[in-house]
Amino acid sequence: MTTAQGARAVPGTADAPASAIEDLWERLVHVEQRVRNAVAVRRAADPQPDDPYRGQYLTPEAAGRIVAARDAFAPVPAYASGPSPQSPPGSRIHRLAGSFGLVPLDVDLLLVALAPDIDSRFEQLYGYLNDDLTRRRPTIGLALELCGLPAASSGRFRFSPSAPLVTGGLLEIRDTERPLLSRVLRVPDRIGAHLLGDDEIDGRLRGLVRAVGPGGRAEADPDTGPEVLRVAAALGTGSGLVHLLDRGGDPGGLAVEALLAAGRRPLVVDIAELAALPEPAEAVRTLAAEVRLSDGGIVLGPLEALAPERPERARLLGGLCAAVSGAPLLAYGKKNWDPLWAGESPVPVHVLSPGPTGLARQWRQALAEAGASAGLPAGSRSADEEVIEATASYRLDSEQMRKAAAVASRLAVLEDRPVDVRDLRTAVRAQNGAGLERLARRIDPAVGWDDLVLPPATRRELSELALRARHREQVLGQWRMRPGGGRGRGIIALFAGESGTGKTMSAEVVASELGMELYVVDLSTVVDKYVGETEKNLERIFTEASDVNGILLFDEADAIFGKRSQVKDAHDRHANVESAYLLQRMESFDGIAVLTTNLRGNLDEAFTRRLDVIAEFPMPDARQRLALWDRCLGTAIPREAGLDLEFCAGRFELAGGSIRACAVTAAYLAAESGRPLGMEQIVSAVIQEYRKLGRLVRENEFGTWLDGGRAGGGT
Repeated sequence: MTTAQGARAVPGTADAPASAIEDLWERLVHVEQRVRNAVAVRRAADPQPDDPYRGQYLTPEAAGRIVAARDAFAPVPAYASGPSPQSPPGSRIHRLAGSFGLVPLDVDLLLVALAPDIDSRFEQLYGYLNDDLTRRRPTIGLALELCGLPAASSGRFRFSPSAPLVTGGLLEIRDTERPLLSRVLRVPDRIGAHLLGDDEIDGRLRGLVRAVGPGGRAEADPDTGPEVLRVAAALGTGSGLVHLLDRGGDPGGLAVEALLAAGRRPLVVDIAELAALPEPAEAVRTLAAEVRLSDGGIVLGPLEALAPERPERARLLGGLCAAVSGAPLLAYGKKNWDPLWAGESPVPVHVLSPGPTGLARQWRQALAEAGASAGLPAGSRSADEEVIEATASYRLDSEQMRKAAAVASRLAVLEDRPVDVRDLRTAVRAQNGAGLERLARRIDPAVGWDDLVLPPATRRELSELALRARHREQVLGQWRMRPGGGRGRGIIALFAGESGTGKTMSAEVVASELGMELYVVDLSTVVDKYVGETEKNLERIFTEASDVNGILLFDEADAIFGKRSQVKDAHDRHANVESAYLLQRMESFDGIAVLTTNLRGNLDEAFTRRLDVIAEFPMPDARQRLALWDRCLGTAIPREAGLDLEFCAGRFELAGGSIRACAVTAAYLAAESGRPLGMEQIVSAVIQEYRKLGRLVRENEFGTWLDGGRAGGGT
């Protein structure tokens, strides 16, 4: 059976265009005819063509024939039965030649090297022609001979390191320690698969690159906006290098949409994985070949993860830009482009926030696609308005949004219902990276507004903090109410009040209201005795906090946000530098931060101007203390009929934190006694709390309960 007869029996190509397969087979039939002719010529000149030990020894007669044979400049017999057939425009071979800049000779050489991967008979024939049955692929010399070129012709330069076949990754040259003509040629599996109709990305890029769109193509959104069209137009200018500068938007999603609008296949690169490779240059060459094979474009970012200020990382970025020169490459990040990163300068594009309407549209689309993939019923895939409103305070890029929508849909499938707000909040919190958790203690909020006992004015300030977080994209982004000066879109709040008045708990309640996590900064990981290290630690915290959907809590903030002082020695100067750094960094912060302090006067006055919300937490009055006692004791613990909480609220002036501590201590005492909770245990717990606080135990406060409290375990 000839190669042409077996064309339609190739496995794995059922979905490939028939014309592409037929074109490849027509070209391989021509290669086969050349090989047949070469074998015939070789056998005609061989006195012992059927010698089973051929290629394993050299007789004197054979050596004489080699000496008398043609030299390197002699013409080669015309093996081909005619000129090579030309592939029709639009065929895969024709597109491959155009994408990689191949001349007709390059295509012929490529097909000669590819033949053993398509038809195993070529292995045996090449072994015979190489006079070495262990070498079953064509050598450079044999490939030139089959193309009708002498060994010393200019065709040998088509295998140089700068030749399109080699630099494009279409040919691998093995056995480089051998002379040039004896080196073996191999075509990577991905090239052969592409010519056979396979559009899956190279297996060597698995885990490193994600291709958008099935089968190598994806359709652009019909509602493509002007910003997407502008970036798509920029891809067709010059080198195709575009830098998307992140200014609160979603540059990664914009890059994907722009490539789709330009008719290109987006290849999204995991930049951290690329930088971690021990030999990234090989991956860069493979990626460059994939871009040309799939008629695609690269989405690379954020550049901060690549740390291009490091020389070796900068060279990697420059090498990637050079390898894909002419193909679209969209890099994005929050830093401006450094001209030293690459030989070409990109087209810069500022990416702003799409606003509430744009974000809502993206969430609806992501949830609909995730619902279809997760198997939700068709009627349950569209998110209702309550779910969409719950996304207003979240800041996610397109990839994080896609993952969050997938998690939320799978949670809904488990209970056979539509996606609700709880699913979405759980899914969004799952996207928070672990970087901040190494620098701060994460708290999953477990309290709500009903757990707070605060004055109305304080509750209003907390509500304002929550509404600022929900609407900041509209106010600060769409309405541009914080322009100029490099200011970020962060929200900074100050909770001031005595210890135990509910500052930390209030921050947890706000986080719960927004569906976020609370991160409490551990001062032991921040403050450092060495000069400049504290600022570096704070920079790491602020950078990580900007990329998570959470609230950053600086408890006892006056320890690091203290007042600047008059400079008397080097210690004062460095302390002032630290405060000045914090003043600048708060201006550019993009997240949500809460500072708590027991003494507001200890904070530098310059911080006040940078605060968006200031909430005062006064000591609770008698009515609030009664509510606190009742709430802290809960409903599960049994109480004596004579338990007088009004007495406790009126006599004992304690903050909420102290009341909670007293309630827990009293519960332990009641559990030990085996009786319901009574005044004896409450008073005993209060006496212990007074001693902890260094307060005097006065008889006029405790009245007739004083001796009972001491007898109940207070001494």
